[in-house]
Amino acid sequence: MQDAITTLINSSDTQGKYLDDASLERLQSYFRSGEIRARAATTISANASTLVTQAVARSLMYTDITAPGGNMYTCRRYAACIRDLDYFLRYATYAMLAGDPSILDERVLNGLRETYNSLGVPVGATIRAVQAMKDVVSDLLGAEAGKEMGVYFDYIASGLS
Repeated sequence: MQDAITTLINSSDTQGKYLDDASLERLQSYFRSGEIRARAATTISANASTLVTQAVARSLMYTDITAPGGNMYTCRRYAACIRDLDYFLRYATYAMLAGDPSILDERVLNGLRETYNSLGVPVGATIRAVQAMKDVVSDLLGAEAGKEMGVYFDYIASGLS
């Protein structure tokens, strides 16, 4: 797992050169947005359970998936869905703090689509729930921080597609 700083330094080091102007500007941007990212992470942490519950309510409740015979019908399946969405929220927050979506590849997405397919988890519904989480988080955080977090939810949704 790397952050934006380590990623830029490693890239320059591999090439045996100093950081160029573009790399330095990316670092400055990362540092300038640090307070926003830290406040967003604090807010998400304090409201995680509510965010996940609202995302499920917006995207999955009262659909075929929660009806008898649906994939989220039993309490055990519903709990597994909530657990996975909480996991996505937590790792999206880590990635946002680090400024590096590759954390999501390593910790969340690697093999997830295949696992979900083998278990019969409806990937389309999962993507809908991730997009709903993006909206719920943005509503709570506001436009600027919500846009930043949205990048990581979009990355998860794209990785599941």
